[in-house]
Amino acid sequence: MKTRLLLSGLLLAATVSAQRNVDLDKFSISAQYRALPQIQIDTTYRTFNVEIETTRLMQPLLNTISPEKSVWIDGWRKLDRDGHIRIKIRFEDILPESVSTKERIETIKNRNGQITGTRTYYSQEVIYTFQANAILEDYRGMNLEERMLANRNNKMVYRSPEFAIKTVADGYFALNSISIAQDLFRRNVQNAVNNLSNQLTRDYGYQTVTSTDIMWIVGSRKDAEYDDHRKAFQIVSDAFFRMSADKPTDEIREMLQPAIDYFNKIKRVYNGKSKRERKLRYASYYNLAVIYYYLDDPMAMMNEAKGLRLNDYDTGDATGFEHSATNLKNVLQINNMNTRHFPIDITKFKGPYERTDVTSK
Repeated sequence: MKTRLLLSGLLLAATVSAQRNVDLDKFSISAQYRALPQIQIDTTYRTFNVEIETTRLMQPLLNTISPEKSVWIDGWRKLDRDGHIRIKIRFEDILPESVSTKERIETIKNRNGQITGTRTYYSQEVIYTFQANAILEDYRGMNLEERMLANRNNKMVYRSPEFAIKTVADGYFALNSISIAQDLFRRNVQNAVNNLSNQLTRDYGYQTVTSTDIMWIVGSRKDAEYDDHRKAFQIVSDAFFRMSADKPTDEIREMLQPAIDYFNKIKRVYNGKSKRERKLRYASYYNLAVIYYYLDDPMAMMNEAKGLRLNDYDTGDATGFEHSATNLKNVLQINNMNTRHFPIDITKFKGPYERTDVTSK
């Protein structure tokens, strides 16, 4: 009988301890949304065309690589000409500035690891520069902006293959200068075009983004909220899995409502000052802030961030949420929209001079 009482006492003590302390584990979720333009522009502008020019020396090579085909803006339609925005890109020559021969000494070892000699290898190092810029104009001729894609202040390095004979290395660039310059031109043109496309998509485009985030879920099996916390997370995970940048979030919000109600209930039920209660409330504020961010509700997210700050447990996360909520609110206002979830069919976009019966690309 005494043994049973002792065992019961230990179990009671363990239960009380679990109620006083709660472990929170990180659980990952993924959600999809559409990034909105960062720069305000006429919202009727949704087509563009690209014009490329270069120097006389590089023109024959430019004709073989067609970099204009690699320029894109997510959510916009590219035309051969007369788009709402004309992107004019100019590429300058590759200019070598200095040529030098470098050496590398390699030690030779026998099977026992002892150094038995050395080998010397030689290569040429060429310091060169490249320059490119892009000008954006609308179809009315208004200059929107100019971007430097590469400038000659940035010194770049080309290294030749290595050779065992120094004289071979010394003459490598002189012998192959044309093919090397062409290869460097191709490489730098492609890099410039890719960087420009990424910049334009970020500033003017509608890129589909799949984001990974975390939520805080009770990890203590003996805690009274363990099972319900897991169920709430499963609801969120399932709903976010179905979230698409191309579809409104009305149905997703309905799916999430039980989880939202549960996390709000936790804040009301556990309203004390103990560490366990503050940690449970922290998880609720945090998880709700994440949910509202992907539901495009910056005001609700800001409220959760404020609650997180006042909760007096790991309040540093509040700053990040407030910053994210403010950015979300601003980008929605800039684009005069209330959501980042909507379909885009670029085939429906017409250039300013296109007839409605023109077949899109």
